[in-house]
Amino acid sequence: MNLDRAIFAFAGFMVLASLVLAQLFSPWWLVLTAFVGLNLLQASITGFCPAAKLFARMGMKPGCAFR
Repeated sequence: MNLDRAIFAFAGFMVLASLVLAQLFSPWWLVLTAFVGLNLLQASITGFCPAAKLFARMGMKPGCAFR
């Protein structure tokens, strides 16, 4: 798995987890979904993703989107 796929998998997991948590506990968990969406939008514009930096430090091979 390369860095790009790890980022997309992490973002997808966070969105799904926040939806489940919002359904089970509190609608305030949807703020996490909004944060993930805003971070994806920001990363598409600037090319900077904090999670990509973290995964790169953990030894993930770079993909074409995040270096």
